[in-house]
Amino acid sequence: MSAALPAADGRPRCPWGLSTEDYLVYHDTEWGRPVHGDRALFERLCLEAFQSGLSWLTILRRREGFRHAFAGFDIPAVARFTDADRERLLADPGIIRNRAKIDATLANAKVLADWEEGELDALIWSYAPDPASRPAPRTLGDVPAVTPASTALAKELKKRSIRFVGPTTAYALMQACGLVDDHLADCVSRGGS
Repeated sequence: MSAALPAADGRPRCPWGLSTEDYLVYHDTEWGRPVHGDRALFERLCLEAFQSGLSWLTILRRREGFRHAFAGFDIPAVARFTDADRERLLADPGIIRNRAKIDATLANAKVLADWEEGELDALIWSYAPDPASRPAPRTLGDVPAVTPASTALAKELKKRSIRFVGPTTAYALMQACGLVDDHLADCVSRGGS
């Protein structure tokens, strides 16, 4: 059960953030920082779904390819994608060419295009737990994969016809977008620093 470890600069980080330079930059500048806005949250929702069953590093290294392929995750633009776009995505080596995940992304965009502006942001953030109710994890073993809040968020998204988001994916989204701070207690990034 790993605790925070020193990086090359001597400052402690969550151990997973030390394995590659890509992870270190992501850990230090993005993961656990609050993300707002429907487009930004749609992107994270899609990328977390594509990550399911894969390493996050695989997604992180292809993120620009995903952004290009999915029109910058502009919800109305993706909602207008045609069968020809779907075929283009299935042939795009810059993304993960998983038919079920691509279909879910396109279907989710069509659903979200009918929502009010800010509705996705408000819905997701309504599941952020009170930070005072969560002790800072001391080791990676203290970090859950699923919580009651992530289970409830996944259930609500599914009820609203959003696909490919189960409790584990919802929790990864909550971590990545700063709804919870799962940086380890001794990590320099704990609390957004």
